[in-house]
Amino acid sequence: MRRFLKPIWLGLLSLGVVLATAAQAQGPAASYPDKPIRLIVPFPPGGGTDILARLVASELGARQGWTIVADNKAGAGGTIAISEAVKAAPTGYELVIGQKDNLVIGPWLYKGLPWDPTRDLVAVAHVAYTPVLIATSANSKYQSLEDVIAAARKDPGKISYGSPGNGTSIHLAAELFQKAAGIQLTHVPYKGSNPALMDALAGNIDLLVSSVPSAMGQIKAGKLRALAVTSAARSSSLPEVPTVAQAARLKDFDVSTWYGLFAPAGTPAPVVDKLHAAVNRLLEDVTVRAAIQAQGAEPQAKSAAAFATQLRTEYPQWKGIVEAAGVKLD
Repeated sequence: MRRFLKPIWLGLLSLGVVLATAAQAQGPAASYPDKPIRLIVPFPPGGGTDILARLVASELGARQGWTIVADNKAGAGGTIAISEAVKAAPTGYELVIGQKDNLVIGPWLYKGLPWDPTRDLVAVAHVAYTPVLIATSANSKYQSLEDVIAAARKDPGKISYGSPGNGTSIHLAAELFQKAAGIQLTHVPYKGSNPALMDALAGNIDLLVSSVPSAMGQIKAGKLRALAVTSAARSSSLPEVPTVAQAARLKDFDVSTWYGLFAPAGTPAPVVDKLHAAVNRLLEDVTVRAAIQAQGAEPQAKSAAAFATQLRTEYPQWKGIVEAAGVKLD
């Protein structure tokens, strides 16, 4: 009898080891999250990144029963927030909403950053993309982008434009537009979109170059006049607004930015997978998609692998774009 019991006992022991190993592997995700998650936002309250971050945090919290706290850490084109996220403990309780500005452009403008986005962060989930908007106050004398170009050619450097900061994709979009149109504008950098928006409404700057979400509320209120978007196609949120290519007859002009959720490298894969699945489910919801589009962004889910590949591809590409544009920080 004992000869038969020994194989059974060994089999049960092996099964126990397998189950324990599986439980250990799933452990981080099974209990995650059991405390509040901090979502670092690289720009001040009121800007496009902040709006999307708080929307995602609120909806994930409501649908998953999680507590997600948005924490604004502005400065240096968003790279201060990324630096903080990179140094955070890789537990899944400290995340950052990053975008093209601070992840694939910033490192080529802010020399000596101690991180590489492809090495020191994990791409958790792509959230949305948006074109850059060129706008002016509703009281402005500029009725169209053609008016701006004509005036800028007559008086180079006289027309000013505000951006959310040096080295952002929005700043670079404006620089690329100037080069393509053969004009010279005067750049006024701000620490985020909202301060630039306020000065544009007050008439302290001639133009606002911004993400669509940051400006959408004032466009709807009739206080801001949208002149053009920088994407290849018109924005679904502003279908009446022409593209730069259409408004300025600049063929193939196309600049847009994207937003996504990232975690420090080393964050357990089961936790990353759980976050990725939750965000992608969120982006399938009609109400959430409509809320994102209402802010001027285009919701877009991707696989984690596709998002990581996009980051690895764009990162070296933008080094050449920055150098070709000749953009230098003030």
